[in-house]
Amino acid sequence: MTKVGNEVLRQLTADLEKGPFVTIMLNTHVAHQDVEKDQIKFKNFAKEAKKRFEKKYPEKEWKKIQDKIDTLLADASFWRSGTKSVAVFLTPEETLVHRLNIAVDDQYYVGDLPYLLALIKNGQFNYTYYLLALNRDSMKLYFVDNKEITEVILPEDAPIDVKTALGDELTGGSLNYSSQGSQTGSKEGIAYHGVNAKDEEVEIDWVNYYQAVDTFFKDKFDNPANYPMYLYALPENQTMFKKYAKTPYYQADAAISGSPAQLDIKKIKEDLGEIADTLSQAEIASYQKLLDKKFVDQLPDIALAAKEGRISDLFIATSNLVDGFGEDPDTEYDRRQVLNNLVADVVKNSGQVFVLEQKDAPDEKSLTAILRY
Repeated sequence: MTKVGNEVLRQLTADLEKGPFVTIMLNTHVAHQDVEKDQIKFKNFAKEAKKRFEKKYPEKEWKKIQDKIDTLLADASFWRSGTKSVAVFLTPEETLVHRLNIAVDDQYYVGDLPYLLALIKNGQFNYTYYLLALNRDSMKLYFVDNKEITEVILPEDAPIDVKTALGDELTGGSLNYSSQGSQTGSKEGIAYHGVNAKDEEVEIDWVNYYQAVDTFFKDKFDNPANYPMYLYALPENQTMFKKYAKTPYYQADAAISGSPAQLDIKKIKEDLGEIADTLSQAEIASYQKLLDKKFVDQLPDIALAAKEGRISDLFIATSNLVDGFGEDPDTEYDRRQVLNNLVADVVKNSGQVFVLEQKDAPDEKSLTAILRY
């Protein structure tokens, strides 16, 4: 889950006695006609939520929550956000708005707890990291969170280009390869036939520059959360940087292969899926290995283990997220509520929860809890 998603999850689970909660998840748009449709859907969800709230909590007053809903409906800026979706968590005393950059299932939920299942599901395979756009003679750094990308403003002494990094130590004078020898390969990744002094000087500058970049991230870069750093670079530049990199932030298990030279931030954002796909595939593969540990896969056993704080990892397949009814047809029974309570117990005890398509769950089980002991 991303940095912002984890912060919201911690905030929601910090004091679960603040309820009852009304949760509304909604895809959002910016075109005027679509905004009006979003507002109508939000109003309709609020009406249905009121019915469920008054049935579930006859002793509670709905008006305080309705006032908060009316405030959001009247707030033009709330409906003009550029994000793809929004999660709204309401109590009689508080409003928490969490913006998302992924599509969600439009839905509402009323219960003693916020709808943690939806928050976790929407954060699945959504990563926080730094992206180093690395050329042979220059670099830029970006921060990626909640599928949004922003350029990181680096200090003046950062090795943003080879001249800044090497100065008087620049041996080749330039990393311009356009007129040096017989060349093969891409625009940046030049291979030379034969070796001469100029070629050697250029390669020395290339190595020295990458060592300077690595030293900056190893010794001077402020990254207290230890977010990983992945490369956007040509394959030969990835190979060279990997050879000399000592910074603990750099991770070579995912990268975007290509030249970031001349690309704007919008184009770079379009390519982020390459890293997300690699990381999600590795994550799914790691889930399967957890079945080597002790686990339970029956709901009563999982519920007991969750209350006792014995669950390290809880996997819930999305096939579980349907409404149902108990033995008494007059008593509404929502299976999601049972699962949501499980999630709260696991999170409160520092466990991790994953809401996945069943094909991605360990052994394709609908419910699995990995035990600490």
